Amino acid sequence: MNRVEFLDTAKDCITRDRAATHGKAEQNFDAIARGWDWWLSIRNAGPLTAYDTAMMMVIFKAARGATNASHADNMVDLVGYGALAGELGTEDA
Repeated sequence: MNRVEFLDTAKDCITRDRAATHGKAEQNFDAIARGWDWWLSIRNAGPLTAYDTAMMMVIFKAARGATNASHADNMVDLVGYGALAGELGTEDA
């Protein structure tokens, strides 16, 4: 794809596809931000880790799932990120 095709595809996604699937971007981003704030407030201090990233992606997908329970992709991704978090969290244990 060239740059124009990338831009056209992105425009289509954020104005039609994603909005129809996940609701208003502003509301979804707010829910994700509140979830990430929560995670950052309860985790151990120090730099973010790969484990934190995986857990924050679980939260990301949970927030997406809150507005469209029938979109299976959210649950598949959530479970996948959870499995990755489990593996990352036990590597050093």
